[in-house]
This record gives sequence, C-alpha cells and structure tokens, in this order.
Amino acid sequence: MTTASDTRTDHPPLPGFPFSWDGTRVPAEVGALRSTTPVRRVRTIAGDEAWLVSSYELCAQVLKDDRFSLKDTSAPGVPRQYALTIPPEVVNNMGNITGAGLRRAVMKALNPKAPGLMEWLRAEAHRLVDLIVADGPTADLRGAFCEPYSAGMHCRILGIPQSEAPAFLRSLDIAFMNAPCPVTGARLNWDRDIARMAALLDDPATHGLMGELAALRDDPGHAHLDDEMLATVGVTLFGAGVVSTSGFLVMALVYLLTHPIARDLLRDRPELTGQGVEELLRVNLSIGDALPRLALEDVRLGDVDIRAGELVLVLVEGANLDPEKFPDPHRFDVHRDNTADHLSFGGGAHYCPATALGRAHARIALEVLLDRLPELALAVPPGQLVWRTGFMKRIPERLPVTW
Repeated sequence: MTTASDTRTDHPPLPGFPFSWDGTRVPAEVGALRSTTPVRRVRTIAGDEAWLVSSYELCAQVLKDDRFSLKDTSAPGVPRQYALTIPPEVVNNMGNITGAGLRRAVMKALNPKAPGLMEWLRAEAHRLVDLIVADGPTADLRGAFCEPYSAGMHCRILGIPQSEAPAFLRSLDIAFMNAPCPVTGARLNWDRDIARMAALLDDPATHGLMGELAALRDDPGHAHLDDEMLATVGVTLFGAGVVSTSGFLVMALVYLLTHPIARDLLRDRPELTGQGVEELLRVNLSIGDALPRLALEDVRLGDVDIRAGELVLVLVEGANLDPEKFPDPHRFDVHRDNTADHLSFGGGAHYCPATALGRAHARIALEVLLDRLPELALAVPPGQLVWRTGFMKRIPERLPVTW
C-alpha cells in the first residue's frame, strides 16, 4: 500500500508535470505511468506535490466522486497546479451560476438549437474561408479561422456586438496561462473586461444572454444580483468557451493534417463528420494540463491512499488513450462503439454544460473547411510547428496551411 507520506520521503526528484507541450504526439510518460503507477506523485508548475491519475477507470472515479472537489482547489493554502489568474471565487463558475439562479438562462443560451445559430455558424465559416482564399495561401488557420469563428459564436450567444470580440480575445493569452507565480496582467485584464462587459448591460443593442441578464436587474426576485456578478457570467463564458472550442478545433485540425487518412475520410464522407468529431475529442491532445480536484477526506484510489487536502490531477489523455477502455486506442475509428465515453468534457458534477454546442461548432467548421479547401495541408513540416508553453490548452502559436 502506498501513502502520500511514503512517497514524500523518496530521494529521487518527482517528475514535473505537464510532461510536454507538443500536441503532435502523446508524451512517452503517459503510457508508462498508466501501466505501472496509474496514481503517481508529481511536481506541479507551482512547485507543489500532486497525485497524477492516468487510467480511465481511476480518472472516471475521481470525476464522479464528490469527495474530490473542484471548488476547493482555489482555497488559500492548498497545493496548486499553477497560480490563479482569475479571482478564486470564479473557479467554480457553473456552481456560482447555479447558486445565483442563472443556470436556466445560461443553458438556454448554450443550446445549439437556438433559433438561427446553426445557420449563423455555417455562414460565418464560409465568410472566414472566403477571406482566407482571397488572401491566398498560405494562411494561419488558427488566427484566421479558429479563433474568430469561436469568438464570433460567443459574441452572438452573449448578444454583444461582434466588434467586441477582439477586446475580449486579447485577455485570453494571460487568463489561461499556467504560471508558477501570480501574473500581474491577469488582474488588470480581468478588471478591464468586467468593466467592459458591465457597460454592455446598459447598451440598448445588447440582446441574447446578456440582454436577459440585464433585464433581471428590474426583477425583485433577483435583487441579489449586481452588475459585477452579471458581467462575470459574460466574461467567464466568453473566455472559457472561446479557449475550449477554438483550442479543440485547432487541435482537431492538427490531428487531421498530420493524419491524412483521417482527413480524407471526413472530406470524402462528410456524413461521418459528427462521428469524426467525437473520435477527435478522444484522440486529440488539446487539454494541456489536467483536471484538478482537491481531496476533501481520505480516499482510497486504486492502490493509493489519498489524504484529505491533497491535490489530484486527472490526466484526460491518459484516460482517453487507455487500451483497457478503448482497444487499439491510437487508431482513429469513427465506428468505435464507445467513443463518447471519453473524458474530454470532464465528468460528474462538473461535466461541461456546453457539450452539444462544442460538438456542433467543430462539426460545422470541419465540414466547411474540408469542403471548401479539399487539399488542405500543413504548409510546414509538423516538427516546425511552434507550441505554446505554460498554457491550459496545447495549441500551436500558428497553424500555417496551404490548399
């Protein structure tokens, strides 16, 4: 039996985590740990110790067990993955939204069946491809397509002008940074964005979710809500939503462009794109760190006793590529019968609330890109892609393509 105190006395230094920022290959450590020590002590970016969980069975156990808390990972004095770049009370954002009585409005806004949303997404994807083609190859597909496509969708959902996208986008490189110490610019950006979103509550052109939230200020039943709280909903949904959807789309494209058989399959069989997105969610490496939880009490996890107050990190790529759950896990197979069991949307109480929207966002983008640019290919060797370090998502700084 292994306990935390046993491993703390080990002389060899703990392996540092994350292992690699390169999104074109799975770090070698992942398979080795999963097969030998699926609950392993590691050293985080912040310099703290944590338990890294890498098998599907144990990752799913952590995500579904309420004794492992997301909210408490922001408490003072607890071990951390990295320094917080948002106010601690915002870490459990959906919990806060639910507690404020706003969950119904938020879930309505995140519904891909909202009137006109799918048509808007398809038209926007075509508009962005038109601009790319007009400029001529090569193009940076991340900067010219993925980020504006995702930011535009979130502006539409929030009901704020499309012209606001660049202002809110510019904060994300810092807001989702993994740094060992507090980041000066994070608080500056946060305060600026909250003020900007709060001002939009009074803009008569604001509609959508922010328009609905603004109207609640006149409802006596929502007297507990202030402008800062409502603006926080908008800022966090924009930030988390854009980073997640654009990050996944970029990495789905990285996968397809480095696996041309998979690219050709989805190009030639567009009716398989929905299933292809699900398999891309499983095999791509967009989640750059891990999903953190704090143990609220002593818990037995596999062969390890986790102590109350210890940090546990769920390694999504370890779970999604676990051969015990997904036979031949590195094979891209749109007919795999359990692909949707992947953990890319998390699990348990903190399962991502925008799963349907994220799937639709990626499906339409891939359908349009592969139809309009059937010879889409990397414009540089894969080894020349430059990978961002110290970020919550694995992303290339640029995704140069030709067609």
